[in-house]
Amino acid sequence: MSDRLKGIVVIFLISLAGAVFGLSAIGTSLNSNIGLSWLFKIRGPLEPPPNMAVVGINGRTPERLGLPRLPRDWPRTIHADLMKALVKRGAAAVVFDIHFFQPKNAQHDSVFAESIKNSNKVVLFEKLDGKRQPITDQTGKNIGWVWVEATVPPMESLASAARGLGPFPLPKIDAELHRFWVFKSSAADAPTLPSVALQLYSLPIYDEFRALLVDTDKERFSGLPKSSAEISEAEQLRALMVRLRRTLSQNPELKKKLHSKLKNRASGANSNATLSRLKSLIGMYVGEEYRYINLYGPPGTIKNIPYSAVIKGSDPNLTESDMDFTDKVVFVGYADMLDPGQPDRFYTVFTRDDGVDLSGVEIMATAFGNLLTGRSIKPTNAIESGLIMLFFGVIVGLIAYLMPAMIGVPLAVIVAISYIVLAHYMFGAYALWLPAATPLLIQFPLVTFFGLFGQYYIERRRVQQMSDMISHYLPEDVVQVLTGSNPDENKVNRVVYSTCLATDMAGFSAMAEKIDPAELSELLNDYFDSLASPLKDNFVDVTEFRADAIMCAWTAETPQIGVRRNALQASLQASGAFIDFKQRNPKYEGGLRIGLEAGMVHVGHSGGGGKFVYSIVGDCANTASRVEGLNKHIGTKILATETVVEGIEDLLLRNVGRFQFVGKSDALRIVEIVAEVDAASSDQRDLCGRFTEAMEIYQNADWRAAQKSFESILGSFPKDGPAQFYWQQCHRYLDGEPTPSEPDIIEMSKK
Repeated sequence: MSDRLKGIVVIFLISLAGAVFGLSAIGTSLNSNIGLSWLFKIRGPLEPPPNMAVVGINGRTPERLGLPRLPRDWPRTIHADLMKALVKRGAAAVVFDIHFFQPKNAQHDSVFAESIKNSNKVVLFEKLDGKRQPITDQTGKNIGWVWVEATVPPMESLASAARGLGPFPLPKIDAELHRFWVFKSSAADAPTLPSVALQLYSLPIYDEFRALLVDTDKERFSGLPKSSAEISEAEQLRALMVRLRRTLSQNPELKKKLHSKLKNRASGANSNATLSRLKSLIGMYVGEEYRYINLYGPPGTIKNIPYSAVIKGSDPNLTESDMDFTDKVVFVGYADMLDPGQPDRFYTVFTRDDGVDLSGVEIMATAFGNLLTGRSIKPTNAIESGLIMLFFGVIVGLIAYLMPAMIGVPLAVIVAISYIVLAHYMFGAYALWLPAATPLLIQFPLVTFFGLFGQYYIERRRVQQMSDMISHYLPEDVVQVLTGSNPDENKVNRVVYSTCLATDMAGFSAMAEKIDPAELSELLNDYFDSLASPLKDNFVDVTEFRADAIMCAWTAETPQIGVRRNALQASLQASGAFIDFKQRNPKYEGGLRIGLEAGMVHVGHSGGGGKFVYSIVGDCANTASRVEGLNKHIGTKILATETVVEGIEDLLLRNVGRFQFVGKSDALRIVEIVAEVDAASSDQRDLCGRFTEAMEIYQNADWRAAQKSFESILGSFPKDGPAQFYWQQCHRYLDGEPTPSEPDIIEMSKK
């Protein structure tokens, strides 16, 4: 698998992990507490439906009505007065978010009950009590637990007078309110107050609703009350709602049939208002048990009419239209727009900066409005959310990974902003909640980082591969300079102190004439590889291959003995490696010649016409080559100038004389590198000692005595090249050849 494909797979896996996280409990909480809050804040307040109003008890109500400070101490006749005023002003239904569980003054309670009964449009609050109950088997053994809830109605006289009853529990996620219940399955599918209010408010179209249900499934719905007149009591209304809820929720196919039938009725004579109300009822019964609440805005967004204003019939801060409750569902409860410490309050995203929260009665009215308009918040389901988060992560990650960073990062940001714009539009236009927190807070930074890191990794790999390839041709430090972000030519082309080592493959030309070029190339590569290992092991800096020869250099900014020592060690090891090479290639009968010199050289690019090689240039390199060539004249393998071995005492050396090479003005003292002192044999030590004595005689120009000394050496070491060379020199001088002015200098006539 290519690096590019591996990166794509990694981006996909990270995006998948982000999607899984988004669906986890932590991710869900993050999306609710942060993502949903973002969407509400971006959207801002909404205009609530006109079919509802809040009548709020606040901190100034007791004073304005001459009542006790605490509402629990008020005579219930005041609520009867409120009912009369609301009925007079056209209220379609009245929902009390107030506890009426304990009897108080019997006469007052009776007056209030009578007003409720006469209006025939009141829904009262029920408490919801819950507890764990054991589940037992036939033997009475506990095998589990179940949570059971039961509704506790208000005092009997009020409950029997009311048209509807219902609880209103509110689930919280952490500290913030997000959802409301429509029905409570744990309380025998009891409908909550907003649901009861909607059904009561929709009783005027009950005949159309019943006809729609019967038309959808006559067998299941023909037993429903024939008209709204048969639903005159709270228990009858609850029985109807529970029956409809269970029937529709337990038979999902009815949902499609109902919508299909409703669509057909839309083309008939039904008014838009009737069709809208029918759609709201169907949505309430077939939807989820609890819904995400679609908040309209901060406290007071739903018109809040002070309780005292309704009782008195006027308020200088309100218009007559504000006091018009015609065809409205009125919610009565505690709602103070100024007091952060008001009772029955809930923290939401719209909690004001001064700490004033939405009151419970405003939440209840909001839930009713959501059911009435069918616009509670609809989150995407798990599959949809997972796919959205996966695709978002993959798209952003691939952009950051596949495009140059200067383009990819801004484009990834644009994609993220576009997603927020889309989420905002869908939230505002359709109340559809797309996951926002996980994609933006988790996936976006992660996939962008890994996308950019993938680019960096691939680029590093590319540079490394390039470096590895170039390193076959150039020194490692030069490769690092060339593949860096800002190549410095001064670091590539340098004049440095160096020990140059030149090698030559003796007999190569003759062998090249006899064997196939492919075989020759294979042989030559094996030769170079054999010598390259000891050179590299001894930290060679520059290696230059020239046909069958090698020129390499150990460099430093200033003269250093370590540079010369490494070169000398490499020459001895290369000689040993060459023996192994010959054993692998018995066809090759030649030898290896090595020459060394120390001095200043230029290392860098040389060439022309747009083509360059990295080479070693200077007198030091040229002299090393001449020293290497001297081997074939005097029959040695490794020669070095005296400069190279200066200060190095762990090598067995043989002084082979002073030589003046062609084109050189000065003679150079040349030594043979015989072996390491600790590894030298007794014969090598004996040869070096006797040769030194013979050279002293030779340098005194006593040709005959010197010839005899070299002849004696050859008697013991017949193949010793230097002894043969100097024996022949003595012989020529004895035969009359002119002697040099300086007997110890050999003037070379050819390279």
